[in-house]
Amino acid sequence: MDRRNELYQLLGRVPDRNYPVKAELCRRDEYPDYFLERLMLDLNGIEQVSAFVVIPKNLKAPAPAVLYNHAHGGAYHTGKNELIDGVDYLFKQPVYAEELARRGYVVLCIDAWNFGERRGRTESELFKEMLWKGQVLWGMMVFDSIKALDYLSLRPEVDTSRIATLGISMGSTMAWWTAALDTRIKVTVDIGCLTDFDSLIEHRGLDYHGVYYYVPDLLNHFTTAQINALIAPRPHLALAGNYDPLTPPDGLDRINAELTKVYSELNAADAWKLLRYNTGHFESAAMRVEILKFLDKWL
Repeated sequence: MDRRNELYQLLGRVPDRNYPVKAELCRRDEYPDYFLERLMLDLNGIEQVSAFVVIPKNLKAPAPAVLYNHAHGGAYHTGKNELIDGVDYLFKQPVYAEELARRGYVVLCIDAWNFGERRGRTESELFKEMLWKGQVLWGMMVFDSIKALDYLSLRPEVDTSRIATLGISMGSTMAWWTAALDTRIKVTVDIGCLTDFDSLIEHRGLDYHGVYYYVPDLLNHFTTAQINALIAPRPHLALAGNYDPLTPPDGLDRINAELTKVYSELNAADAWKLLRYNTGHFESAAMRVEILKFLDKWL
């Protein structure tokens, strides 16, 4: 079986991949650097998905785009608002909506299952209901992100040959899973959650991640590095804190060694970069500089 398809099959009983995406515009607001569209998307045929689209002002041609993935942090009320308001573990000046719009990027961010305008259940309740139905909560989240990419690709403002994905924490994990499964993602940036699964077990860190994170039978098929190898040779920047318990340092060493080898064998050594800082689980000003440089270089 093709490895990308093998990974997709582990996501449980997800909806039809060819389900036609629909969108309803709720309102359009003007900010100094961009227009913000508030949308309700039909991505899965089960429940509507609330979303933001950031459109830079004065676009004259299809522009590069970013699929932005919000974090978890137990902040179920935040969701996609992270994009326009920021959160404590992101460098805030400016927030990502402003930062990316000023550089001419169109940005889409959806509320993941149970976040933002989709909240109202506990994560445990949702996980258990899906488990009974043969579904995997993480699988349903990833499916929505792939379908969000379908929608982003339909936008006339977007140059579909230049789409990146970006996120921190849960959003980081979503970035590399989505990029591994969908080659329409040309550039991947993950912040603070490139977690080696085996190392996490060795360090007894499983409870640092919510129950949403766990995919049945995954470790019998893939390591973290093997999932991320599916992104190669496309450009991939990972940023991590050496004091972050969600990403044990020895696990980062293991991932870096394996991906350095994979990218080198594909003659794309400069397209993989892991940057490590003596920090915890947050994005620093120094990280933001590197992220923007990487996007500008490759996107």
